[in-house]
Amino acid sequence: TTVEGQYRNQDETIELALNLNLDPRKPGQALRGSVSLPHGTGKSVRVVVFTNDAELAAAAVAQGGSDVVAGGDEVISDLASGAIPLNFDRALATPDMMSSLPPIARLLGPRGLMPNAKVGTIAPPAQLLDVLKSQQTGSEVQYRTDRNGIVHAGIGKGSFAKDDLADNLSAFLNAIQDAKPDNFGKGKKKGGPGKGKSAASNKNAKFYLKANMCSTQGKGVAVDLRTVDPTSTFFMGEIEE
Repeated sequence: TTVEGQYRNQDETIELALNLNLDPRKPGQALRGSVSLPHGTGKSVRVVVFTNDAELAAAAVAQGGSDVVAGGDEVISDLASGAIPLNFDRALATPDMMSSLPPIARLLGPRGLMPNAKVGTIAPPAQLLDVLKSQQTGSEVQYRTDRNGIVHAGIGKGSFAKDDLADNLSAFLNAIQDAKPDNFGKGKKKGGPGKGKSAASNKNAKFYLKANMCSTQGKGVAVDLRTVDPTSTFFMGEIEE
């Protein structure tokens, strides 16, 4: 899918929304992770790096340029006071810094910036610069289920070639399939059909409930579920009506 038309005033992000048969309130059904897209997201990413190693912090800034702020306790203090604006897309940290972050957890958490091993944003010093490069080039896209079991992700830009968007989409969908829990299902209302049992008790329960794609300024387009399910023979294919 590409953005059609000659009158777009920006290189729009192509976004995917997957409604999954998940209830994040239940154990094991709150999916969260990151995926390395083969052609990146096309987005410029600002990163804050938390490390008390002065040499490593300097190397991170030298590598990332003006889009990177790096440091330890001083950076944490400046973020807490507002001296450094919290206008970052990603936050990385070495493991030893995690115990120093609680003072700004209320700032980082709601923005999805708290470093987390599940999404690869906590890295040992020897790997930090490689992780920074991966994050800053936009090859990594993070995902998590919202309270309704929906996952949103930008899989590229409107300027991308169709094959590049298709490669990115395929990589993302395969990652979601790999993260599929053994037991899943949205809870049903008490007293309704199934008497409160979830769809997980049904071996034929569907994991993918609905899929839509859109561009930043465009309308959502429903996608045939057979083409987004990696276990389907129609995966990433075109289905004639």
